[in-house]
Formats: sequence, structure tokens, C-alpha cells
Amino acid sequence: MTQFKLGFLVNPVAGIGGSVGLKGSDGIDTPQKALALGAKPKANLRAALALEVLVPYQDRIKIYTASGDMGESCAKQLGFDVEVVYHTDNAQTTPQDSEQLVQLLQQQGVDLLLFAGGDGTARNVSHQVDGYFPVLGIPAGCKIHSGVYALTPSAAGRVVEQMVNNELVSFTDADVMDIDEQAFRSGVVKARRYGEMQIPSQLQYIQAVKAGGKESDELLLMDIAAHVIELMEEQLFIIGSGSTVAAVMDELALDNTLLGVDLVQEQELLAIDVIESQIMQSIEQAEHGVKLVITVIGGQGHIFGRGNQQLSPRVIRAIGKENIIVVATKAKLQGLEQRPLIVDTGDKQLDAELSGYIPVITGFHDQVLYPVASPGLE
Repeated sequence: MTQFKLGFLVNPVAGIGGSVGLKGSDGIDTPQKALALGAKPKANLRAALALEVLVPYQDRIKIYTASGDMGESCAKQLGFDVEVVYHTDNAQTTPQDSEQLVQLLQQQGVDLLLFAGGDGTARNVSHQVDGYFPVLGIPAGCKIHSGVYALTPSAAGRVVEQMVNNELVSFTDADVMDIDEQAFRSGVVKARRYGEMQIPSQLQYIQAVKAGGKESDELLLMDIAAHVIELMEEQLFIIGSGSTVAAVMDELALDNTLLGVDLVQEQELLAIDVIESQIMQSIEQAEHGVKLVITVIGGQGHIFGRGNQQLSPRVIRAIGKENIIVVATKAKLQGLEQRPLIVDTGDKQLDAELSGYIPVITGFHDQVLYPVASPGLE
């Protein structure tokens, strides 16, 4: 039986700045700053979620990758046949390491390059990809604006599974997008298209390019904000990122972090742009309970796992599903074209627990029930 040649690249520091409020991992010094703030590397954990789907097919797959945390360790721990084609001695891997690995994987003639990272990693891959070389991203970064990523790590594994089983998988061009992280950390989103790459076009598993811009109907956002404010009593309110949630803070006349997480109690600002450990400490100290207000990423549908890594699995569990308040306009929900909201926390059990139906506030005293899922867990 012919073996499927799977190229495998992990950017070990992808997403490391998310849980500590750094809004990304770009920059030579950012990973060290994140580690100093208590961040834990999670890219290999997310890569493993994708490979776990493929464990039943180990005898039909050979993985070509780089040494150590760039792929070798993850693949070998799961029992795959691994050939290391690139060695790095760098304690902190660099974009150059990723680009050199991509060159070598193309020379090996792999059938697909599966890579774990964020938009910066996608850019590195696209710099070296020639022609119609097929790729697929495992979402592991803070910024996932590009259309080359699967909806979740497990969904990425499902797409590869289809290819290994010789199912008819079409390929299409997808945009590689990235934003200016310096501007992003100041609350400004400046997205730019850097090119395109060939990806499997399995629409139930592949995300759309993120829809940008603010809601145009300010009155509708005011209605949503009024509903949320009416709910505010003595509880601690954790205010997530996004322009729809920002409308709540605008109505309260409070400063807020458009792309971060803030804390409010009795309609007063307690803390701004908090990191995961601060959120957890505040939850533990809250005497009257906790509520979390989040919104939907337009075009993609994610409520957890994109741009809000501060809301870690332990934070979400401590809050409880019943205390999660989702806000979105009906136009944003209709833009999903009946696709479910996506949870991608990195914890499969939690993703399963969050799946089902959840009320979404769409106006003043106006709610709809909407499905939540984690593609790839089926």
C-alpha cells in the first residue's frame, strides 16, 4: 500500500502571547516576554489534536518534519513513522527555520504540508511554496485571519483523513492574510493580503477569511448593549473582545480594550486588558458570581479560540456555560449561512460540553437560540 507523505511543521511559539495579553507572537522578543509573564507554549498541543485523528492510519502515513518541537516530538509521541529532514539547534525557532523546512518538504515531494501556527506562520509558508503545492493550517496562533486554516485542529485532522482514504477532495486558492501587530496592540486592525495558497476545499472543515469592520447599525448595537447592561447586578462581568461587545462599554462610558478582556462590576471598570492569570484570580475572589460577555467573529463564527486565548479552558470552566452571554446582530448570524458557532478551546472535552444550543442576544429583549459545535470532534 502506498504511504501518504505528510509534511508537518509546528511553530512552537505560535499563540504564546495570547493568554498574557500580547495580542500575538510576532517579534524577536515577544516569546520571551510572554514566557516571563507566565505563558505556556501550546502550539504542539494543538498540533497533537490534529494528529490524534490520524492515529488509526499510522501504517499508511509517513511524516516528514523538523527536529524537536518543530514537529518531531509531537509526531513521535503519537507513534507515527517520522523522518527528520531539517535540524535546528535554536532554543527559540525563527521564521527562517520554518521557511527552510518548507523548502525541504517540497523537495521530498510530500502530498500535503500540514502546519500549526498563526497568520505569521502562514506568511512564512507562503514565501516558499511553489505553484500548486497543497497546504493546510492547524489554528494555533492568536491571529487567524487567513483562509488557509481549518476551523479547529481536529477538523484539520479530518481533512487529512479524507485524503489518506483517497476520498475526492477538491483544492482551491485561499488568501494568506496578516495584520500589523503593533497597530493591533493599540486596538487598530490593519489587515493585508500577502498572497494565496492551495488548500483542500472541504467547506465543513475550512474557515472563511475573517470579515472585518464594525457593525453599521449603531442603534441595533445600542439595543444589544442595553439588554446586557440590564443584566448587570453585583456579579463580576468579564468583557470579551470585539466591536459588538465594545458597544456595551461605550454605553457605560467606560474605557475598554477592543481586542482584549476587561473586568466590570456594578457598571464600574475594575481592570483593563487583563491576562489569563488575572482573570482566574478575579473569578476566585468574586463574591457574587461571574458572567462572561463575548461575541462572534464575523465570517468565521468562532466564539472561543480566536483572539481571546485569555479565556482559557480553566477560566471557561470556572465561569460555567450557563454564565456565558453571547451577543451578535442577526445580520452577523445570517452571514454564517446556517453554519454553527465554533468553539476551539484546545480542550476536546470542554468543546464537547459547550456544543449544543446557546441563546444569543440580538437586540433589546430579543434573543435567538443558535447551534454551537466543534468541527472535527464527530
